[in-house]
Amino acid sequence: MATREPTEAGQIPFSQELLRKGTHMGALSIPVGYHFLASDKTSMLCVMIPAVLLMIAIDIARLRNRGFWRNVAAPLAGRMVRGHEVAGDFTGATYILISVCLTVALFEKNIAIAALAFIIVGDTFAALIGRKLGRHRFGRKSVEGSLGCLLGTAIVALIVPDVPLAVGLTGAVVATVTEALSTQIDDNISVPIVAGLAMTLLTSILAVT
Repeated sequence: MATREPTEAGQIPFSQELLRKGTHMGALSIPVGYHFLASDKTSMLCVMIPAVLLMIAIDIARLRNRGFWRNVAAPLAGRMVRGHEVAGDFTGATYILISVCLTVALFEKNIAIAALAFIIVGDTFAALIGRKLGRHRFGRKSVEGSLGCLLGTAIVALIVPDVPLAVGLTGAVVATVTEALSTQIDDNISVPIVAGLAMTLLTSILAVT
């Protein structure tokens, strides 16, 4: 008989967490595509807004257990849905697409790309390291997971194009702190918005000094 992986309340098994975060990392195609393929905010939003609407429709089908979800989407992705999403929340995929639209609309292209990469990479590192190594917990998060998030966002800061290192590293720290403290607002939205604001402010300060 197959044994089930032990999980905390509301969590999915670690094997499914790996698959979920692998899918999450696939979202890096969005900021990468923005950098190489989209010339401006308008063209990017023309692609992303329909994607958001489609994902919201899929989530509504899931929450209402409609035929498309039962017959098509659930066999592919149903095991990756977390407890709070089953209970009535949108999935992380919907929130990340909403976040993309907000981040692209609010910030300059280079800042938006960095901010989106922070949540995609940082959240993945935080979740996987926190699940495997997290021992020192605060609320639903762990110190080890937050250090993993900082590692991921720092890597992004080092390689993201057109963002000064000081600005990128500041954004990385802000993104990590925001991810650690986010409870009421989904961190897929709060992290890129707050990090984007911090990087925009620092860029403005450096421009006038």
